Amino acid sequence: MGYILTEEGSELVATVKEFCEKEVKEQCKSYDASGEFPAEIVRMGAEMGLSALEVPAEYGGVGIDAVTCAAICEEMARADAGFYTTMSASGLALRPVLIAGNEEQKKWACDVLLNGGQAAFGLTEPMAGSDSSNTKTTADKDGDSYILNGRKCFITNGGIADFYVIFAMTNKAKGVRGISAFLVPKDTPGLSVGSHENKMGIRTSNTTDVVMEDMRVPASALLGKEGSGFMISMKTLDMSRAYVGAGAVGIAQRCIDEAVKYAKQRVTFGSPISNHQAIQFMLADMDIKTETARAMVAQAVQRQEQGLSFAKESAIAKCYAGDIAVEVALDAIQILGGYGYSREYPVEKLLRDAKIFQIYEGTNQIQRSVIAKSVIKGR
Repeated sequence: MGYILTEEGSELVATVKEFCEKEVKEQCKSYDASGEFPAEIVRMGAEMGLSALEVPAEYGGVGIDAVTCAAICEEMARADAGFYTTMSASGLALRPVLIAGNEEQKKWACDVLLNGGQAAFGLTEPMAGSDSSNTKTTADKDGDSYILNGRKCFITNGGIADFYVIFAMTNKAKGVRGISAFLVPKDTPGLSVGSHENKMGIRTSNTTDVVMEDMRVPASALLGKEGSGFMISMKTLDMSRAYVGAGAVGIAQRCIDEAVKYAKQRVTFGSPISNHQAIQFMLADMDIKTETARAMVAQAVQRQEQGLSFAKESAIAKCYAGDIAVEVALDAIQILGGYGYSREYPVEKLLRDAKIFQIYEGTNQIQRSVIAKSVIKGR
């Protein structure tokens, strides 16, 4: 249910699913335990073009539609949410370039991803998460250049990116209207990477601070106009949130898969627990929530594909899918009982991975604020 794919899209999703089952799903277990970055797995994914899914056909990409992209995101997250996060973060960083960049910037960024590179979206700061107006990173104009100073945190791909989109204040007095966006190659002097975060979940993704110390970039690094950074970031996040929802659906679906597998094998009172009505009702509710979330994601990406407004729908998809991923993971643990609480089985990892989907790319509290404002305005 949910996604209506073309024949070509179905074949592409099947190819990605096969790759993830063969090269990602089991292999990422040890990396989750160690916290080590799975560089070889990510390299293979990039070679398949999974970090370049959103490169338009006119810039050399496969030009897949938004619905197919969402289905691929679900399959990647179903195998490993950290792997999905790594691949999708490059698409997140590409979107500001596609939204506001000139032809030279677009071609350069797309070529980086098509050649197996990665990218990072640099918006979040220690004191500026949901509140972008509190951005402390500055970009001071100096002739034909800008000098950036500041620190970004919780940046996915921060330590492996080939380019960054950095948001910085060019005019603090204007608040969010004083934020600008810059396209920054990884080898730019003054740019450095902080330590890797030791995270609860999505441990196979690379998450770091990114530091700018008197980092000079040419004026040509500016994306769009000065002061348009906030608008660019919001448009970017509106587009990405449905894909985050798809990732959450992938986790929920994996939880169902694991719970059903266990329930068929576990025998109590002379019968597999899958025959017990209490377990059946839990599985039914898990599936109802997951199918509903998938349908919400599908609606959001279909509206995006059709050129209709989709900001509210994307917020709903991200918020609901993120919430139910946690709920379904908790139910999967309950079905497995003591084994669900053990690292011998994968559902405890799925719960740890699921939690971030209520937090990143806009907390679910922020999504509810977006939704409420849309409802109040009658949109």
